Amino acid sequence: MSRLESFIRRLQAQRACLDLVMPDLVPGLVIELGLGNGRTYDHLLEHLPGRRIIVFERQPNPQAMPMPADADLIRGQLAETLPIAAEQWANSVALIHSDIGCGDAAIDASTAALVGRHATRLLAPGGCLVSDQSVSVQGLSPQALPAEIQPGRYYIYRKALAT
Repeated sequence: MSRLESFIRRLQAQRACLDLVMPDLVPGLVIELGLGNGRTYDHLLEHLPGRRIIVFERQPNPQAMPMPADADLIRGQLAETLPIAAEQWANSVALIHSDIGCGDAAIDASTAALVGRHATRLLAPGGCLVSDQSVSVQGLSPQALPAEIQPGRYYIYRKALAT
């Protein structure tokens, strides 16, 4: 498969997974890990009006459209910013979208572990993690993908509801 085909399939999977979970989100914040050119952030803004969306970005692209307000843009390395966020917004996030794979298996595994570890603290009961990387952490259960998405292309996890 060409890199273009792979890119298109990844974006189709991303949109399908987000569109599947957005209608039934629990109350809470939305976190977007990685701004890039702002495509997914724009999609979230359009489909989740009234929700606060906080974006984490190592090095924001000044060409990204739209650009989050300064109060909603967390700049820096995830290893430094996610632990602080987990303290500040513990159990108050409805959705985390993470599309930050770089193609290096070791780096992606390390980043996925970091995201998974902090997602369990950030997510409200019933909250979702939608990710381009597989995570395996206690407290997050894999969810069914949209029928058109091949397993391994994208992942959906849900934090258990409080008992």
